This record gives sequence, C-alpha cells and structure tokens, in this order.
Amino acid sequence: MVELKGLKIPVEEAVRRAKKIKLLITDVDGVLTDTGVYFGPEGEVMKRFSIRDGMGVERLRTECGVDTGIMTGENSPAVQKRAEKLKIVHYFPGIKDKRSVFKAILEKGEFSGNEIAFIGDDYNDTGIIDEAAFTASPADGMPYIRSLVDYVCSANAGYGAFRDFAELIIYLRGLNEK
Repeated sequence: MVELKGLKIPVEEAVRRAKKIKLLITDVDGVLTDTGVYFGPEGEVMKRFSIRDGMGVERLRTECGVDTGIMTGENSPAVQKRAEKLKIVHYFPGIKDKRSVFKAILEKGEFSGNEIAFIGDDYNDTGIIDEAAFTASPADGMPYIRSLVDYVCSANAGYGAFRDFAELIIYLRGLNEK
C-alpha cells in the first residue's frame, strides 16, 4: 500500500498531475544514493544504489509507460553504468544549471512541463522543482527542499525514495482509472 501522508497537495490534484506524467527525472546524489561516495587515490571508486529504485524505473516503464531521466551535477562512470543497466535514455550528466536543461527538454517538444515529474533533495534542484508538474524529495532531503515539493517520501535517499515516488505515481494513475 502506498503511503499518502507525505502528500502535500490534495489527492484529487495529485491524481490529475500523475495521469499526465510521461517522464520522471531524478537527481542522483541524495536521491538514488545515500549522499555518500567512496573515494580512493584515483577519485570516485563507487556509489551504492538501491535495487528497489531500479525496480521503480522498470515498473514506471511497464505499468504506465513513464520514462525515467537522470540529471546530475556529476560526471560519474558509476551513474552512467547504472543508467545503461536500467535502459534510461534521458541521461544528463555534469549539469550545473538544471533549470536551463529542463527548459531545453521542453523546447525539444518531446515533453511539456505538465508531463514531467521530478525528485530532488538539495538547493541545486530548486530550478526544476519550480518548473516540474509533480515534485518529491526523499525523507532526508534538505528541509528547504522538503518545504517546496508536492510529496515527501517516507524513504530516505538511497534506500527506496525514488521507488516510493514511482509507486505513488503508479498508484495515483490507477485511482484515476476507477
């Protein structure tokens, strides 16, 4: 069962927004990872990802035709490999100005603003949080970000926060069919 207690907008509005979503964009560090990274003499060694979040990507794709995108400020080989494994084609690494890239996505015409959801955790995500149709933060996202989003996940970053938001979207879309 999906928990609605983190929903900060009326359920009816959330259902309306979820029905239109075609792309869920996620930040990486602080959403798909627990904000930790292992470094060695050569730099980044590895990042830890939740398998449950990966299942969320798959369920969004198969249950309701929603694509997933990754937008991150880092250029990480581990993230690129994770995106490839999950068959994520909307991959934007090394992005410092996320709002500009979001606007470029809209200008391409494949998606409109009301068809994009976003989950992020920190101040560099505000540019998309202000623009996306349906937004979320992990339970341990920065307090200011949690105050801005439509939904605060019950799960922490790297421990199923993405899956939590994905399942909410799937659940809300199902409610709309009844």
